[in-house]
Amino acid sequence: MWATEADIPEFRRFLEAHVTGSMFPLVNLRDHGLNGDHDRSVNFWVLHEGDRITDVLTISQEGVVFPQCPLMNWAAIKPALRDRGIQGFIGARDQVRSLQKALGLDNAKAFLNHDEPQFDLDLESLIVPDGPDHIIPIAQAPEGIVRAWMLDYQMNALQMAEMPARAAVENSYATYCSNQSHVVLMEGETPISMTGFNARLSDIVQIGGVYTPPELRGKGYARRAVALHLEQARNQGVTRATLFASGPSAVAAYKAIGFNQIGDWTLCLFSEVQYANV
Repeated sequence: MWATEADIPEFRRFLEAHVTGSMFPLVNLRDHGLNGDHDRSVNFWVLHEGDRITDVLTISQEGVVFPQCPLMNWAAIKPALRDRGIQGFIGARDQVRSLQKALGLDNAKAFLNHDEPQFDLDLESLIVPDGPDHIIPIAQAPEGIVRAWMLDYQMNALQMAEMPARAAVENSYATYCSNQSHVVLMEGETPISMTGFNARLSDIVQIGGVYTPPELRGKGYARRAVALHLEQARNQGVTRATLFASGPSAVAAYKAIGFNQIGDWTLCLFSEVQYANV
């Protein structure tokens, strides 16, 4: 059944109990509300077993689906997606891939389709490696350099075409500055790496947008940037962090500062809107 405003406390408690897999739904609910006009406003299809919530499927207005459905009862989930345009799926790998198959969308063409290991860290166990001495808010770093980094990240890491990538950079840069969500690692007056939080709640952050230019990779700058940013967040009361790693070097970097793998994550965004076979 579709959740209403009156249901928010109940299903939010469920999502908070599975917080490392529910950061985007919780942040979108907080920032854009239930069933609003913003692209990232969200709806929730909630399944119960007696008085207990067992599964919550989140759908944003732009058509991104976030399953938090441990029982994977897709027969009961499918009605929520009937005649609904789907732009993609983000969530735990086993749930996303199983749901895609159940909906007949496992072979739909996607411009981004990654399975990545997910990591978690209690910030009491954070290891801060030696390295360049300070981070600054992204708004204080040289704008041209940061924008060039962001464009390279969009086009190469996220495989976006140039024009949509430039549009994404325009929107994201303004948001990062306004939200003070991203920082730049400096060596003297020179920017050398970037990191940020793509979702943040009162006691947990989700790391995203980590970037070091190719000519500076392999020097430990990314892990230093992430660690300093997490240390800053810990000083502000954050106790936990989660992230997804994009390759062996990233995995090594995150393990070096204390992260442990807790599962696998899928990010699948379609080249065009899809409709489920339901």
